[in-house]
Amino acid sequence: MGQAIRKRFIFIIIDLIVVVLSYLLVVYAKSGALAGYLQPKYTMPFLLFLVIWLVISALFKKYAFRDYDKFKRVLVSVLPGNIFILGVVSIFIYFFYTFYFSRLLVLGTIVTASLVELGFGFLYHFVRVAKDHEIPVDHEFIALKKHKENGNGNGNNHSASAENFTCQPLSESLEGMLLEKTEEAVVNFIARNNLFQPHEILALATADSFNIRAQASGKYKYIVNIKRINDIRDMNGFFTAVNDYLPRGGYYTCCVETKDMRKKRLFRKYMFPFNFLYYYMMDFPLKRVMPKLKTTRGLYFLITRGQNQVITRAETLGRLIAYGFDIVDEEYTGQMCYITASKKKNPVVNLNPSYGPVIRLKRVGKDGQPIRVYKMRTMHPFAEYLQDYIYDRYNLDEGGKFNNDFRISTQGKIMRKLWIDELPMLINWLRRDMKFVGVRPISEQYFKLYSKEHRQLRFRYKPGLVPPYYADLPKTLEEIEDSEHKYLESFEKNPFQTDWHYFWRAMYNIVFRKARSK
Repeated sequence: MGQAIRKRFIFIIIDLIVVVLSYLLVVYAKSGALAGYLQPKYTMPFLLFLVIWLVISALFKKYAFRDYDKFKRVLVSVLPGNIFILGVVSIFIYFFYTFYFSRLLVLGTIVTASLVELGFGFLYHFVRVAKDHEIPVDHEFIALKKHKENGNGNGNNHSASAENFTCQPLSESLEGMLLEKTEEAVVNFIARNNLFQPHEILALATADSFNIRAQASGKYKYIVNIKRINDIRDMNGFFTAVNDYLPRGGYYTCCVETKDMRKKRLFRKYMFPFNFLYYYMMDFPLKRVMPKLKTTRGLYFLITRGQNQVITRAETLGRLIAYGFDIVDEEYTGQMCYITASKKKNPVVNLNPSYGPVIRLKRVGKDGQPIRVYKMRTMHPFAEYLQDYIYDRYNLDEGGKFNNDFRISTQGKIMRKLWIDELPMLINWLRRDMKFVGVRPISEQYFKLYSKEHRQLRFRYKPGLVPPYYADLPKTLEEIEDSEHKYLESFEKNPFQTDWHYFWRAMYNIVFRKARSK
């Protein structure tokens, strides 16, 4: 309770500062000078104005920011109260002659302060509510899947039953060494995933791939690195070195401070509102924007030397999978996320992860030919390598999307809600890769979920910008397939009439029923 009261008090102070600055700004814009309005004739009525502002704002629960879970709550909390303030002040002006302010000054102050409050409220909403979803780790699934294909790392296959997996205890010397650098929960996590003998385990705290390549070839089957991935400048080279060294079925445990963990740490470290200002005005531009742009990437590494990089959970898992690993286990302990992965294959050749704002996604086109579809990037880098990982562990949501897809960034959710992410597909329409109305362009992994009959039917036509999904609003994968099948059969008989009909049905659902891409 004490913390809630303190936070509300801070909000009140910020709001008072906003009102005072708005008043001074409007005064200066109106008269070009402030001296005349600093006399008691104006200052005393202005203090009464502030009291009215605070009382009505409190009555309208403007400072209950914990309720800002939707945009409309920001509007409802700010606008009605401020309109009511305008009415009360107007009554004082016209009936009691309390204020000597002009109508323009009163209206200008309230409008300016309202705009600032709305901007602050929307930004607060993004900070506190519009967060990336971290899907909880399914340890029961992991226990059943662990070593299903590779057994104990020596080539012996085991069944997919958790009872068949026997973890080996860590040596006392290794436990003691790890406890000096980490905590007991981390040691327990490593032991939980250890299937090897003590002499087959290499424990390191390094950000240099040289320390991996310098080891005697084939000596170790389990590499544990307690140095944060965030401090490894050349992550690609490091993961390649680990993959090259380990035998197929070998294990690798690493740790990372995810983006969300970093954000929480910084918000705990600094007092509000300085944590807010530091994160969004300094940390975010330097750590999130600069390394993603080609023009500033070199400067970023020159300044930071690759230390303390910001990396999401999706990017970490995606990099591991892209470099030939299969995720075995995850654990959130303290300020770190620990991950154990098993080597399954060699790294993907010619990696092309998406970093820029506009990306080209490989999709299935007419006659089964791959096409590159242009879209605004809504997922974290390397998220494209997580398609099978997500499908194996989590169910499809209504509409055929993955349930609670943590690969989607916060701004990506906003762009999908407003359809901004699909605007670049107009390029594909101009290039005649796609038509205006047609089935949704989908990835090969998703395409394989359809029946063979429907896949053959899909091959005969180009995908479209406006899919039949928005006309029928199916909820399950089976319903989506039925919707597309119905559309394609109708299109085969009457192409123009079908597209015309489906387009206007889709537009009605988008405009009036708020149908959106998830």
